[in-house]
Amino acid sequence: MSVYPLPVPARPGAKRRPLHRTLRQWFDTEEGERPLDPATADRIDWLRASPFIALHLGCLGALWTGVSGTALTTAVVLYAVRMFAITGFYHRGFSHRTFRASRPVLMLFAVIGAACVQRGPLWWAAHHRNHHRDADTPLDPHSPRVHGFLWSHMGWFLTRRAFRTDLTRVADLARYPELRWLDRYDIAVPVTLAAALYGLGALLQRLAPQLGTDGPQLLVWGFCISTVALFHATVTINSLAHGWGTRRFKTDDDSRNNFLLALLTFGEGWHNNHHRFPGTARQGFRWWEIDLTWYGLRLLAALGLIRGLKPLPSRVLEALER
Repeated sequence: MSVYPLPVPARPGAKRRPLHRTLRQWFDTEEGERPLDPATADRIDWLRASPFIALHLGCLGALWTGVSGTALTTAVVLYAVRMFAITGFYHRGFSHRTFRASRPVLMLFAVIGAACVQRGPLWWAAHHRNHHRDADTPLDPHSPRVHGFLWSHMGWFLTRRAFRTDLTRVADLARYPELRWLDRYDIAVPVTLAAALYGLGALLQRLAPQLGTDGPQLLVWGFCISTVALFHATVTINSLAHGWGTRRFKTDDDSRNNFLLALLTFGEGWHNNHHRFPGTARQGFRWWEIDLTWYGLRLLAALGLIRGLKPLPSRVLEALER
């Protein structure tokens, strides 16, 4: 049952937020920020959330564009690359600091992560750190135990409160101006990706018509469908992995291990493992617990692109093998 307030009539004399301010906030998240009104802070801001809704509606474009092998391959590759950026860097890197990397490497994967349309790296890390602090309590905005499945899956982050970045939780990251810029203008990378896909499709239509694709098709499949699939796979860890699966460890929250979710999210589905030991870059603790993100991070470490990768403590591994 949700603890969020039901709609109430506007207070006499209350000022509505100007439309132009909301429109500017689509491009500049810090534009016109005002103190939150407790009466409306935890309701969905439908106008500000309309680009997110439009992204879902854009998937219906496949009814007109059709599909090709080129479009489908593009969608799958972009899903995989961006999922790794979210799980490996937004989550295990920025949120939990389980490894170190140079600023160029961090920025590269921060840009790829920003292309996921899951907002900026500071916003993502701040909310995730708050989640671990308050997991499955009334202060956790996406606990299915407290707020129900639909709200924990996608409603919570469309509210006026959730649109804000709690910089006090990410002071270690906020000192990097490039990450602050990505967080403030979080729509810049997705729009650039969408435009690039449309342009690539138009170019392939002219230069390689045998591939059977064009600008609208690559836009729909490479951006809309791939991004929506990526989003819903990612947030299953909020909604499903806190109620569906097995519990190896007795934690203070409802986290579960789930093999299917681990496959979809490159290892994030080993969520009970993660809540027990959030400081390790590895979430699949046993050899059969497939953790593609861990494998990818080990490859980057072998290539010298990241360092100080924090493994699971040997005492835990030894205990699991008994």
